[in-house]
Amino acid sequence: MSAGVSNAAAPLLDVRGLKKHFPIYKGVFSRVRGHVYAVDGVSFHIGRGETLGLVGESGCGKSTVGRTVLKLLEPTEGRIRLDDEDITELDGAEMMPYRQRMQMIFQDPYASLNPRMPARSIVGEPMHIHGMAEGAEREERVEALFERVGLGRRHLDSYPHEFSGGQRQRIGIARALALNPDLIVGDEPVSALDVSIQAQIINLLMDLQDELKLSYLFVAHDLAVVEHISHRVAVMYLGRIVEITDKTSLFDTPLHPYTEALLSAVPMPKARARGRKRVILTGDVPSPINPPSGCHFHARCPYAMARCRSEEPVLREVQSSHWAACHLHDGTGAEPAAALGTAATA
Repeated sequence: MSAGVSNAAAPLLDVRGLKKHFPIYKGVFSRVRGHVYAVDGVSFHIGRGETLGLVGESGCGKSTVGRTVLKLLEPTEGRIRLDDEDITELDGAEMMPYRQRMQMIFQDPYASLNPRMPARSIVGEPMHIHGMAEGAEREERVEALFERVGLGRRHLDSYPHEFSGGQRQRIGIARALALNPDLIVGDEPVSALDVSIQAQIINLLMDLQDELKLSYLFVAHDLAVVEHISHRVAVMYLGRIVEITDKTSLFDTPLHPYTEALLSAVPMPKARARGRKRVILTGDVPSPINPPSGCHFHARCPYAMARCRSEEPVLREVQSSHWAACHLHDGTGAEPAAALGTAATA
């Protein structure tokens, strides 16, 4: 069973043991000399109408997870199930019905829109490709989508360069909604926008979720944004999920040292931050080409034990619906675990 999956209701998306390794070619004959272990055994689920935030440092593999889930990248190993249907091995033609149900909002609103197409064509193109609407019906649906994301009909014939960054991202959201999807992957959809515009886009996404019962995989590095929009949060480090739980438990009682370090860098009111120490990680993030043995985080962890260098920790349910991959919480490291809890909780 993947982390946090409940038997009460089948999740919309269920990902188990997902891996994505990119080969490294060298030499005259382009032989494979190694791999980039971008995603290295990730499991999670997303329920209907739920937002799962996926956070971590740049290069940890979170964007690769989003693209692999959508089959924009083919997984190396693992299973991807949408509405209890296995889509892992499906090819391009077989994936077409599922692509209607899974859409993406890209990070860069300046690069994700075709500069040679007016806005109405950008939003209407998915309907044409999937044969969902043509002619007057398509135009009517495009106009309705523009109104829904906060753009007026006067913008329909404008080109991307005529819009601000926030308006371009609204066009990207309208395009993602064009096929009436069940799941939307947001690949850092607000990181390129001003702070005030970020709040508007986040509120729009939350309103659309309530109205359309959408599910989101929200990839981000800004923990304040993730806390606002997410129901649950998964923390990634070097290709693996190290902690996953509801957002309240994660921010109030982090169970993994890496999560503790991330949260200690987030500005928060004094009342909430009282008792939480500042954690400064030493060293650099290891290369995903040659990740450390055992726990990938052990070289930077202030609580590392001998077994951390050789034994990979399993993602286990430490508390109710609170999963962590750390040897401190498997019953053999009581003293360091107590120190972590004291340092991390407010």
